[in-house]
Amino acid sequence: MTQDILTIEDVSKRFGSTQAANELSLSVLKLLGSGEYAVELPNQPAAGHFGLAVNEYTHSTAPNRRFPDLITQRLLKAALNGEPAAYTDDELRELAAHCTVQEKNATKVERQVRKAASALLLLNRIGQQFNGIVTGASEKGTWLRITEPIAEGKVVKGSAGLDVGDRVRVELVHVDPERGFIDFARRN
Repeated sequence: MTQDILTIEDVSKRFGSTQAANELSLSVLKLLGSGEYAVELPNQPAAGHFGLAVNEYTHSTAPNRRFPDLITQRLLKAALNGEPAAYTDDELRELAAHCTVQEKNATKVERQVRKAASALLLLNRIGQQFNGIVTGASEKGTWLRITEPIAEGKVVKGSAGLDVGDRVRVELVHVDPERGFIDFARRN
């Protein structure tokens, strides 16, 4: 069975612009949430890779840059040489959990640096209005992404009724570069 894969170009045609396709893609990724490292053992069901819709999957970059890739390389090397696996099943489960936690920690730091840089960029633009798209809506708040300049912040006033994908006009009302906060108020 073959599967059709939608490209950004396909979505662009359907939504009328590459920007709309990119915004939709970002919203979908945020709704999916982050992934995690998992151990798949022989003769057991494979979870596969949801985003790629494949059952057999691994990834690899330079082993000296990413510990999960080093683990993968060691396992592949042992398998290709007909040697026992470099790790026990329990060690692999523990390493997968550790790598997931470390990746989430690194992502938090990257996100905080991006948020602080965006807030600093917008520091002198308080009171200006921007067009944006809602990228998240929950009990914790409503989040919006503007595209010029690209930045994401919280809708602190007028967020009632907004949902992911809604386009809205907002005014920048507050920034705090040290904390990485960007706050918007909804405008008509």
